[in-house]
Amino acid sequence: MLILRHLAAQAVVALLVIAGVTAANQARAGDAGFSRFIASLWPEAEAAGVSRKTFDAATRDLEPDYKLPDLVLPGRAPSAAPAQAEFVQVPADYVKEATIARLATHARTLAQHHRATLTAIEQRYGVPTTVVLAIWGRETDFGRHVLPHNAIRVLATQAYAGRRKAQFREEFILALKILDEGHVALKDMRASWAGAMGLTQFLPSEFYKHAVDFDGDGHRNIWSSVPDALASAAQQLVAKGWQGGLRWAYEVHAPPTADCTQGVPEQTRPLGEWLRAGFTLAHDRRLSARELAESASLLQPEGRDGPAFLVTRNYFVIKDYNFSDLYVLFVGHLADRIGGAPPFEAAWTKTTQLRTAEVEAIQRRLASAGLYADKIDGKAGMKTRAAVGAFQKAKGMTPDCWPGADVLRAMGATR
Repeated sequence: MLILRHLAAQAVVALLVIAGVTAANQARAGDAGFSRFIASLWPEAEAAGVSRKTFDAATRDLEPDYKLPDLVLPGRAPSAAPAQAEFVQVPADYVKEATIARLATHARTLAQHHRATLTAIEQRYGVPTTVVLAIWGRETDFGRHVLPHNAIRVLATQAYAGRRKAQFREEFILALKILDEGHVALKDMRASWAGAMGLTQFLPSEFYKHAVDFDGDGHRNIWSSVPDALASAAQQLVAKGWQGGLRWAYEVHAPPTADCTQGVPEQTRPLGEWLRAGFTLAHDRRLSARELAESASLLQPEGRDGPAFLVTRNYFVIKDYNFSDLYVLFVGHLADRIGGAPPFEAAWTKTTQLRTAEVEAIQRRLASAGLYADKIDGKAGMKTRAAVGAFQKAKGMTPDCWPGADVLRAMGATR
């Protein structure tokens, strides 16, 4: 009997060894495919002006990072959807008062330290100092957050196995070009999981569109030059349509009769019309005649519950910097707080954020019902919330425009 048990144990060990060898061989085969893929990119890099020396130095011993989000790997379930906080946190967690207050305090110190630079940036680009500082604070905690990844490895992995291969293939080539031109050393080219780099988080393509050499040293250094990074952020906002002298948003209180399905970018009215319809400004703000004539859209980040805002064109400019309502709320509110404004008057509620796959299921059902024509991306943005409200109306539900568990159940789905 002991002999049988011993033989059985040996058999188990042998099976484990075989399984380990198989897994290792599969990993090596996958990496061999990655290596071939990288080698195949040399003609594109050469055509972009990258030297062979730079290409070899950046790709020597390069290995993929299969732990990154947003990958699609053969033989495996798709990796998690983008793990950006903007898309998985509820407003109360993302726009957290303690965080906003801490960053605003530090930003006011930095505003004094970099006063000459910030004044020059505001004069040249028309973007307020407070907005530029808020972007820096949100992106990298004013440079105190060390970006965790090798940018070349991230971009190469996303180009090889990501959901957006074509986009990241181009970004990878442009990253090599940045290295070749000497804007940053390879060891200092750190990035987020999605390849955004520097103090103000630019993809390589954004670097070539918007980065500027504001300190005049001959390089566009968004990694360690505060003047270059902040001026580049301002230049990007201007290129996306920033209008000087225009606020990003106004906090308001919606009347009980407000229709949350109106909260889409295409639904605009002069601010004065919104106020005549029963919306009231928070903090007893008074508007000038010019402000009352400004065009604005309704934003209710938690649907009918929680704070509400009337947002201007500059709101959507910031959103083009990072396509998330929560990101814009954070940056816009932080900018206001740096300038001395009080916290939001209305409190966030205890909404629950569904998983990305569940929001995607809601979006697909809304699309099939003809209520939604935007991307199926699992992100509960303005158009998704408005479509949810339209669905709730059609079902005789009280519309709150929030994609929650009750909406899933009404659609015949389960959590």
